[in-house]
Formats: sequence, structure tokens, C-alpha cells
Amino acid sequence: MQDWQVGKLIKKEMAASDVTGLIFSLPRFQKAMAGQHYDIRLTAEGGYVAERSYSLASPPEEVGVAEFGVQFVENGEVSGYLRELSLGAEVEMRGPLGGHFVWCHTMPGPLVLIGGGSGMVPLMSMLRHHVRNFVPREVIFLVSAKTVDRILYREELLKYAREVAGFRFVEAITDMAPEGFGGYTRRVDLPMLKEVFGGLAYKMPMAYICGRTGFVEAVTPGLIQLGFNSHEIKTERFG
Repeated sequence: MQDWQVGKLIKKEMAASDVTGLIFSLPRFQKAMAGQHYDIRLTAEGGYVAERSYSLASPPEEVGVAEFGVQFVENGEVSGYLRELSLGAEVEMRGPLGGHFVWCHTMPGPLVLIGGGSGMVPLMSMLRHHVRNFVPREVIFLVSAKTVDRILYREELLKYAREVAGFRFVEAITDMAPEGFGGYTRRVDLPMLKEVFGGLAYKMPMAYICGRTGFVEAVTPGLIQLGFNSHEIKTERFG
């Protein structure tokens, strides 16, 4: 297990309307794999300790820093505290951790990324890793959110869709979509998965699904029905 260290907040911006992007500098940096996470620990004056795990949004190529996308949870004791941090604030953390939900650019075949809400965070690490180490391949990122403003890193994703060969960004909005919206306006279902990913199964893609438990459990069987190999589907869930 990694030792605890103190990270210093060096950058803070909104990744979506309900998600704060936080970048910390780390005195002891260990290169992560795309998809890993850190544990963050808060200790109150009376000794009460709260600990949560947060996925990295930063790719392995970002040396000496760790970027997280923290979704605000009503009455959340950790997310609320992190959202209010000022630049220069220090927080205990340890990592990188986790070895199941990871991807490396040396892996062959297409890359399928499916994220619900803040489940997009570790998938962004994978996509950024791909962009930094570009190898021609099909990469499709399907995101589901209640509204457009809750899609994390949307401007960055739209930029990649314009500029990165082989990359496709697909949006699904479950609540109110703006006028002229070109994506899907419903929850992710089997017909949608077939339209977006139906031609990939025979190409042996690696698929990564992250989001709330209900979202992951709804999407995963759909990919298997499309012929995806269950051993090439990695999932991470929360809630």
C-alpha cells in the first residue's frame, strides 16, 4: 500500500456545472496508469477521519501532479470540503492505486469508453493518454448526462473530435437537451449501443464502462449482446 503524502492544490476550475477539477502537486510522484485512483483523507480537529477514493483525470504523462474531477454531493462531507478549497491548500492523499480498470496505449485494437456522469473521469485519463501517445485506432467515447452542462470536459472532447483521427465523441442527454443538440436524447439502451458500437465487436476492442451501479449494470449486458468479449470489458462503479 502506498504511503500517505500531502498534495498542494495548484489549479482549480469547473470541469462541468456540478464537478470541480482539482490539480494537486505531489512531493513524491509515482507514475500512474490511465484509470487508476488516489485515496484522499481529511482529518478534523477532533480526530474524525473521512476518506474517499477519486479517479485520476490526468494521464500518466502529467509528471508530478494529480488531477481529479470531484462531483459535489449534497451534504457530502468530503466533496463539499474539496469544492471550497483555495489554491495552496494541502490535502493528504496516497496513490496511484488499482490495477484492474487500467488501459495502456500499447494495447492493440479499438478503445471503447462509456461514462455516466462523473464516471467520465478515469476515461478522460485513458483518452488523454491515447492522444499523447497517438497510434491509429478507433476510439469512441459515449457519455451520458442529465444535461449538456453536466458533461465533463466537453470542450476538450469536442476539440479532440475535430482534431484527433479515429476519435468519435457521442453524447446522450437524459433530461432537457438544448435546441439544435445533435446527440441522443434518452438513456443509453441496446439500440443506441448497436448504432454506436455495433461494428466493433469483431475487431476485439477493449471496453471501459464507468458510472453509477445501475448505469454500469444496464450497459454491460448490451455490449455482450453485441458480441463483445466479456473478458475485454472492464467496469468501475460507484453509488
